[in-house]
Amino acid sequence: MEATTTRPGRWLWLTTIALAGAGFALLVAKPLHAQEAPPRQKTESPYFFVKSDDPAVDQLPLRRTEVDVKVSGVIADVTVTQTYRNEGTRPIEARYVFPGSTRAAVSGLNVRLADRLITAQIREKQQARIDYEAAKKEGKTAALLEQHLPNVFQMNVANILPGDDVRVELRYTELLVPQAGSYQFVFPTVVGPRYNSPRSEQKDAKWVAQPTLRASALPNTAFAMKVALDTPLGIKEIRSATHAIDVRKSSEDQHAEVALARGAGPANDRDFVLDWRLAGEKIESGLMLYRGQGGNDGNGPENFFLAMVEPPKSVAASTISPRDYIFVVDISGSMHGFPLDTAKVLLERLIGGLRPSDTFNVLLFSGSNRMLSPQSVPASRANIEQALATIRNYSGGGSTELIPALKRVYAEPKAENVSRTVVVVTDGYVTVEREAFELVRRNLSKANVFAFGIGSSVNRHLMEGLARAGMGEPFIITDPIQAPEQAARFRRMVESPVLTNVKATFGGLEVYDVEPQALPDVLGERPVIVFGKWRGEAKGRVVIQGQGAEGPFRQELVIDGKTRQDAAALRSLWARHRIASLSDQEALEGGDALKQRITELGLRYSLLTQYTSFIAVDKVVRNPNPQAGTSVDQPQPLPKGVSEQALGQGHALGAEVPSTPEPETLGAIAVALSMLAMLRRRARRHDDRRLTA
Repeated sequence: MEATTTRPGRWLWLTTIALAGAGFALLVAKPLHAQEAPPRQKTESPYFFVKSDDPAVDQLPLRRTEVDVKVSGVIADVTVTQTYRNEGTRPIEARYVFPGSTRAAVSGLNVRLADRLITAQIREKQQARIDYEAAKKEGKTAALLEQHLPNVFQMNVANILPGDDVRVELRYTELLVPQAGSYQFVFPTVVGPRYNSPRSEQKDAKWVAQPTLRASALPNTAFAMKVALDTPLGIKEIRSATHAIDVRKSSEDQHAEVALARGAGPANDRDFVLDWRLAGEKIESGLMLYRGQGGNDGNGPENFFLAMVEPPKSVAASTISPRDYIFVVDISGSMHGFPLDTAKVLLERLIGGLRPSDTFNVLLFSGSNRMLSPQSVPASRANIEQALATIRNYSGGGSTELIPALKRVYAEPKAENVSRTVVVVTDGYVTVEREAFELVRRNLSKANVFAFGIGSSVNRHLMEGLARAGMGEPFIITDPIQAPEQAARFRRMVESPVLTNVKATFGGLEVYDVEPQALPDVLGERPVIVFGKWRGEAKGRVVIQGQGAEGPFRQELVIDGKTRQDAAALRSLWARHRIASLSDQEALEGGDALKQRITELGLRYSLLTQYTSFIAVDKVVRNPNPQAGTSVDQPQPLPKGVSEQALGQGHALGAEVPSTPEPETLGAIAVALSMLAMLRRRARRHDDRRLTA
C-alpha cells in the first residue's frame, strides 16, 4: 500500500516551501527597512564604474592631482591642480565629484589651456550654471566649480578637445586650530559612497550617484602632495598616520618640507593627515590683524582680527555627577570590516570606562534599529560585558537610516536630574546632514552629542556638524591604534569642561561683526577662537574670561604697534565662518530664508558657497560641433578599508546590486525556517505512526 501524506501535512509542507522561497528572495533581492522607509530609488547610492569599449571616448579624463600646501603659523594656503587630458577622438565634458576640507574658504579658480590663463569669476549659482551651459553649447572650453556640501564639490570642464591638456587650479585657505598642543592638516582625497535616504533633501541630487571603482581596482589618477611648514617655534615632531612621507627640516627646525614617499602605493583612496608638534608644551596663542587695502562697497576698507587664546589645562573635577550615555552605533554595509571592527574596539574602551554610578544603553542601527535594553542600565561589569558581547556578534550590513535612530534616542525617557550624552559612532556615509543637524539642535535640552567618525575617508561634514549642533566634539579615527587614545580623550572632556561661561571683551579697540556671537564651553586643550572686524587705530586689548575648574580664568592680549597687520587670509576666513554660522541657522529654521545673505557674502568675498559658484569661460570657440561631444563622469576609488557592501543599494555593472539584509531580517528568516522545518518533521513522524497503525 502506497504511503500518502495527510492534508494538514501537505498544507504545512506547502507553507514551508512558500516561506523558504520568500526568505530566499529577501536574501538575494533587497533588505527589509523600517516600516516608514519607501521603496528604493535609483539614486540612493553610487554605482560601479564600467569602462566603455568606445575608443573615441576617453572615459578617464582626470590624469593627475597635485596639492601644494604652505602653512604659516596657523593658516594653510592650499592650491589644488587637477589636470584633465582627452586621449580619445571626440570632444568631451568631464564631470568630477571630489572632497574638500570642511573649514576651507575656497576663494579662487584658474584654468590653464595651452598658453592661455582663464581666471574664474564668482557668480550666483544658477547664473553660473546658465553661463556654463551657454559656453558649452557655443563650443567654448569652460569650467564650473560648484559646492554640493561644505565638503563635497563638483568640477565640470566642457569642450576638452582630443589631445587637450586642461589644468584647473583651485585655491583655498584654512585655519588650523591646535588641539592638546598638536597641529593637524587634513586633505580629503575621496568622497565616500553615500546611502541616500528618501528623507534627505539630497534625495534627488545627481552627485550622490557617482561612479565608483571596484575594491580591486587601483585609483587610475596620479596624486602628488607637498607641504611647506613655517612655524614661530622649533618643530618637535612631524608624522602621518595615514601615508608614508619624506621630511626635510631646516637647521633651525622652524621650516620643514613634507612630500609623499615614493613607491608607497596608491595615496588618493583615503584622507591625508599630517600632524606636528612645536617645541614646548604651549600652543601658539596671540592676535593677528589685517588692515584692508580698499573697500568695494563705498564704506572704505575693512579690517579683520583673529584672537586665539590658550585655555587652562584640564583639571579633574572633585565631584562628577552621574551621567546617562546612549551609544548610537552604525552597523550598516559601509561599516563592514575595518570600520566596524575598529568601532568595537572603541566601544570596549568607551563603555568599559564608565563609572558604576553612570547608566548607559546602546542603539544599533542600519535600515532599522534596536536598543540592547528596554531602558538604560547601570554601568555594572555584568551589564557592560553583556552589551559588548552582543555588539561583537555584528558584522555590518544594510542601509544607513540615521534619522530614525536619532529620533528613537531622543524619545527615550530620562530622570530630570540626570545629564545625558549621546555618542554617535559611524563613517557618516549618508546624505541627511541637514536633517540630522536640525534634529540635534532642537533636542539640545535633552542631550549633548559627541560624534566618532571611523574610516579612512569619513564624512567630516556630518561628524563636525553633529558635534557643533550638540555642543560636543568630533573625533576622527583613521586607524585602529587610535581608538584607545581617542576614547581616553573623550573621557577627559566629558568629565570636566575646562572653561565655562566664556566671554570676550575688548578695551580700546572698536570691533564689530564678531564671530562667534556666543562662545561655547571649552572642552579639552582647544583654544578659544574669536573673529571680527575693527575700525580706527590698532590699539587696545582683547580679554577672554571664563570659569575654570580651579576658579575664574582671565587672559589678556595686548594690541600695539608691534602687532603685525598683514594676515590677508583673515578676510576670507572671517567670511567663511560667518557663512557657516548662517548655514547652521538656516538648517535649524528650514527652507532657504538666509539664502540672500549667504549669497551676498559669497559674491562680496569671492567665496564658494551653497549658493555661489566659480565660472571660467574661454573667449575662443574651439569646438565647431559641440553637439557631437559627450559627457564623462570621473570615477572615485572606493575608500581604503570600505567594503563594496557600501554600494549595496546602487548599480553594479549596469544592474541592481543585491543589498545585504539587516541582521534582524536574517535572524527572523532563520528562526522562521527552523521552526517550520521542526514542525514538518513532527508532522511526518505523525503520518508515519498513522500508516504503521
